[in-house]
Amino acid sequence: MTTKEYNQCVDEYADGLYRFILKNMRNEEEARDIVQDSFEKMWRNIDNIDGKKSKSYLFTTGYHTMIDRIRKQKHYGESDYNEDVLYHTDQYSDLKSVLQSALKSLPEIQKAVITLRDLEGYSYEEIGQITSLSESQVKVYIYRARVSLRKFIGSLERVI
Repeated sequence: MTTKEYNQCVDEYADGLYRFILKNMRNEEEARDIVQDSFEKMWRNIDNIDGKKSKSYLFTTGYHTMIDRIRKQKHYGESDYNEDVLYHTDQYSDLKSVLQSALKSLPEIQKAVITLRDLEGYSYEEIGQITSLSESQVKVYIYRARVSLRKFIGSLERVI
């Protein structure tokens, strides 16, 4: 990978990586740190990366860095993940707020694959490469996440 390709990668993928990490971490500062760490790791390995695979490398690095941070937070008891929140019963008029709450209720792996697929538009194969899962595992996690989201949100009348 050349310096020009690296700079092009920063221009093209930094926002997408940030959105992906932010949806999963729900902390802007933490998301910025992870994106910066991912680009730093890419820079340190610039000679070993094929410019055509830079997007995959970047998102894979970002994903693994994010998972490491989440595990550290859980180890130290800093996570705000609440496993008791399984269903949404209140009435809201703000769909974005309901969807964010629904995403919060998902396990990390389901949240990661659903945001990569439905928000960022990655294929099952690309998600598998990023998360080190097989394509069939990715499909199963996406299916389970969608079922959980459907249960959480409930009926359309409740959201509207």
